[in-house]
Amino acid sequence: MSKEKLADLRAQGYDFEINNILERGFRMFLSQPLLSIAYALLIITVQFMFALYLPDWTFLYALLLAPPLFTGFYFVANKISQNQQVIYPDFFKGFSVAWVVISIWLIGQLITALGVFAFVIPGIYLAVAYSFSVLMAIFGGFDFWTALEESRKLITVRWWKFFLFSLVLLAMNAIGLLTLVVGLTVTLPVTFYATYILFEDLTRDIFAE
Repeated sequence: MSKEKLADLRAQGYDFEINNILERGFRMFLSQPLLSIAYALLIITVQFMFALYLPDWTFLYALLLAPPLFTGFYFVANKISQNQQVIYPDFFKGFSVAWVVISIWLIGQLITALGVFAFVIPGIYLAVAYSFSVLMAIFGGFDFWTALEESRKLITVRWWKFFLFSLVLLAMNAIGLLTLVVGLTVTLPVTFYATYILFEDLTRDIFAE
């Protein structure tokens, strides 16, 4: 049923305002600033420790730890959106769906890398088009391949708008990185919160259950 509803959404089309999504993402961050900063700092610290002390094992972090760690922001965003109380362990719920999330990241990045290697443009297209894949899996209940495909098909409807949205998020995090990394503790959560908000806006009626 969800796949049919997604097809209907693609057929009727949709639009969104980037500024509005970013503003709401920042407001979501402000609803849980201390926990969001603490968790972002944890992720940054773990990544830094791997790069500094275990450079030969950094790929394991990227493959096994980063996907579920970043996914935790989506679970917290969902609780904030539902006006539920957030506690710090909520950020670690990404590990409860680690297998599907890791599969999405691994397969998605491999396909994207092949696209970049082949003609560059297909890789850029897929990198943007897969932005909703993890959300499709954890809130839509799809397996990893269906989640990748449903994300691709939905985002393709407004791909250029999503591309611009992705560039804005990338620039925002680049600025955060330049501020001695401190800014990333804000821009990183806002990135995932804004992405969740956009996903929820588009699929609220489809995945209401």
